[in-house]
Amino acid sequence: MPTRTTNSDLRPCPPKPDLADRPLISTAQADGLEELFKVLANGTRLRLMHAIVRAGELCVIELADAVAMKPQAVSNQLRRLVDRGILEGRRDGNNVYYRLVDPCVASLLDRGQCLLEDAQAREHAPR
Repeated sequence: MPTRTTNSDLRPCPPKPDLADRPLISTAQADGLEELFKVLANGTRLRLMHAIVRAGELCVIELADAVAMKPQAVSNQLRRLVDRGILEGRRDGNNVYYRLVDPCVASLLDRGQCLLEDAQAREHAPR
């Protein structure tokens, strides 16, 4: 039976200086962030990453089942995330298992969910 990674295998995002304490981002850094956010700004890829964060590691078939898509379509989306160094795959027989390799992405997903939930709560709060 293959050894699978779990959420506990994912280290937290490494500590960084507070954003307010960093120098203003350069044009090149802003362009890099824009490209990164373009890759992340896709509902399917966000769902795939969340499924992987929840399970630790999943193969294409499991991911396809999780998001109700065809395996080939899932593979195409995974390739974008692998190319950016966000995910990594390992082969086990006929299956490729994907895991998150950048712990900051899990933090970003968590913060995004927090922002969404807070905005929804404010929207429904009595005035």
